[in-house]
Amino acid sequence: MSGSVAIGLLFAVATAFVSILGFLYKHRGAAEAAPVEWRHPVRSTIALFSNKWWTIGIIVATSSWFLHVAALSLAPISLVQSVIAGGLVLLTVVAQRLFGISVTRREWIGVALTATGLAILAATLGDAADSKHSDYAAGTLTAYVGGLTLLSVPCMYLAGRVPASLGGPLLAAAAGLQWGASDVTIKAASGELGDVSVGFAAMVVAITLLSLVGLVVSARSLQVGEAVPVIAVTSAAANLSTIASGLIVFGEPLPEGSGGVVLRIAALMLVVVAAVLTPGPVAAANAAGGPPQPDPV
Repeated sequence: MSGSVAIGLLFAVATAFVSILGFLYKHRGAAEAAPVEWRHPVRSTIALFSNKWWTIGIIVATSSWFLHVAALSLAPISLVQSVIAGGLVLLTVVAQRLFGISVTRREWIGVALTATGLAILAATLGDAADSKHSDYAAGTLTAYVGGLTLLSVPCMYLAGRVPASLGGPLLAAAAGLQWGASDVTIKAASGELGDVSVGFAAMVVAITLLSLVGLVVSARSLQVGEAVPVIAVTSAAANLSTIASGLIVFGEPLPEGSGGVVLRIAALMLVVVAAVLTPGPVAAANAAGGPPQPDPV
């Protein structure tokens, strides 16, 4: 593993931790804010930012975004997203240290599954960790990002026509797909830094729009659905789409031999599945009848 890739993965670990804090603060703010109205996105966004917890969450989340950009610029996207997906189990540590919530058996199972997945992944890296792998074909990138974006549209459409128990996860999936499309575009743009062109400008516009729309959709998902499935679905949708882009868009090499290929794919899936299975401290908060009261960070 090259030094730059190792540094990129350290940034990914930091991204996972900071994003968890941001998500929890945003959840509390979204729950207290007025419902998001699709016909009035600007007014709804202003209402969200009038809540101090949402604003704090956005500030923290912005910090994680910069860490994420740094990670994507230095390491292969599949490895970065695998680390971030597995980092969701840091919710157990955050729950204990910052929110005073005990860790359940299911959460420890999630930690064990994630550790196993990352260990298998590390053993089957092959040549993928030798460089950041940011080369891509413009047509493939456009088709992939466009496909993720289009796939999010029916999720948003159906969310308003089903019970809230399904509407929340559907909106979460839409937000995750939009953020996944943004992350893939960020990865592509990281190889174009210093080269001001029409293509680079178009990528900046796409990143901005996908990030902002995903932010509003995510806020509404936190208001409509239960916190745990919403967070899990958002993370799964974003990470699955970005991990897959490593092979489809950026041509990251698979390890030699069919056995290594199967093991690596299994490891990637295991990390994501573990993150989905791991309930966070918001579950205990819901059971207690309200959001957790965080200590100062």
